[in-house]
Amino acid sequence: MPTKEIVSETESKMKKALEVLHDELKTVRTGRASTSLVDNIKADYYGTPTPLKQMAALATPQVDMIVIKPFDPASVKEIEKAIKSSDLSLAPIVDGKLIRLNIPPLSGERRTQLVQQAKQVGEQAKVSIRNIRRDANKQLEKQQKDKIITEDDLQHGKKQIDDKTKEYTDKVDEVVKHKSDEIMLD
Repeated sequence: MPTKEIVSETESKMKKALEVLHDELKTVRTGRASTSLVDNIKADYYGTPTPLKQMAALATPQVDMIVIKPFDPASVKEIEKAIKSSDLSLAPIVDGKLIRLNIPPLSGERRTQLVQQAKQVGEQAKVSIRNIRRDANKQLEKQQKDKIITEDDLQHGKKQIDDKTKEYTDKVDEVVKHKSDEIMLD
């Protein structure tokens, strides 16, 4: 596998790591109601754990409220149970065929905890990106050892991979800073 292929494969893996970071940060609460808070909650639907977004219409009619309207009104109790057992620590209010979630304003202490949580998720993404770099460098070294690429190709490939690593760790920092600002401002 030539150097270019290794570099492009490495970049696509780093993009995936950044996408995972985005998905993880969606579930970190800010002061505003957002349907992404409950997207990944799974409720038991006829014996199968099913994501909430597949079972109900999710809406935010107000800044501090999420409304969940199940497609099947019989699943209201299961959805309520799933929300109570989630780590959101929100009390669902069942109102006939729909569920309301009031999002209380965050205290300063809770905001700080959430910023720390966002930073930890960002750090995990950086570790994953560094592991991708390490694996790519090992691949390049093996190819040079097997005389598939030259010493110059090896050095050039490593430099490209290091540049990509820096680019993506900087992007991780940007994303985490944006989320931290969002948490602190709302």
